[in-house]
Amino acid sequence: MRAEARIDLDAVRHNIAAVRGRVGAAEVMAVVKADGYGHGMVECARAARSAGATWLGTALPGEALELRRHGVDGRLLTWLWVPGDPIAEAVAADIDISVSGRWALDEVTRAARAGAPARVHLKADTGLGRNGCPPQEWESLVEAALKAQADGLVQVVGLWSHFACADEPEHPSVPAQLDAFREAVASAEQKGVTPEVRHIANSAAALLLPDTHFDLVRSGLATYGLSPAPDVRGAAELGLRPAMTLAASVASVKRVAAGHGVSYGHTWHADRETTLALVPLGYADGVPRHASNAGPMWLAGARRTLVGRVAMDQCVVDLGDDTAEVGDEALLFGPGDRGEPTAEDWAQAVGTISYEIVTRIGSRVPRVYQGAR
Repeated sequence: MRAEARIDLDAVRHNIAAVRGRVGAAEVMAVVKADGYGHGMVECARAARSAGATWLGTALPGEALELRRHGVDGRLLTWLWVPGDPIAEAVAADIDISVSGRWALDEVTRAARAGAPARVHLKADTGLGRNGCPPQEWESLVEAALKAQADGLVQVVGLWSHFACADEPEHPSVPAQLDAFREAVASAEQKGVTPEVRHIANSAAALLLPDTHFDLVRSGLATYGLSPAPDVRGAAELGLRPAMTLAASVASVKRVAAGHGVSYGHTWHADRETTLALVPLGYADGVPRHASNAGPMWLAGARRTLVGRVAMDQCVVDLGDDTAEVGDEALLFGPGDRGEPTAEDWAQAVGTISYEIVTRIGSRVPRVYQGAR
């Protein structure tokens, strides 16, 4: 193999079980958007279901429909869509739809006229400032949804919102949003909404903020074994196991003299005679270009550092006086069991978050599934 992303489905199951163990009676939604955070949407959805995730979540309706095409059944919510998206198809496929405004409710009701009532979750903007109905429009949206329900076009089954700073549990926005959500729920229920589920907790809130659990929590990053709040608690402290290992075969090994430059722009020169190993992964595969001269790697029994600029298809590692052979395995990241870096180590090295590290691994890196399927 040139390179592969090994996905441990047993780890996915373990992580769902870990989340379930922290949320009491609340149900768990496994969020599988963005191709399962780069891990493979369909396979991870099936693994999460088998571990007790009673809901699945996607951002895009096309993602939800793809799950249905692969025979993934059960409750499934999609929440980010625009006019013209395949909402009628989603309703027909028994997919729950998030509604944040009147235009969205109108589109859903039009879609429902051709078939069964649409199940909707009304989303309140409690302070994140992205999607969600603003407070001054909430009463009007609830009333319109209840009228559509009375007309047999929708069923209002959920009330929900999303935190801005749950990964910072002491942030003042957290209790402020929680209060705003409780007010939105109370207002809707006073008008006659009887939701099946009320939900605001993402991975960080599910694991760190018990008061936010309500009826359902949404396990996103935690499903894949990475900490959503690494500055507060690491993955191991939360009982999580990283599910992705990114590996590649060494393509070249050479000895170079002191002063030899490496890769475009010669941003790195050997300060001594040294051995360089070429790893056939680059920014077209998802290795961040700003990992140049910084990204960690496990090769020849030790941690190494990328040297020179990351190119489109390849990067270079300095081995010093150690040796390697063409075909040896290089580990960019994994669970850390063998000393290899983790996705969080990569995030720290390049100044980003582990979400970006795993979701950016490109489609030309095959996913190889391990564990029971």
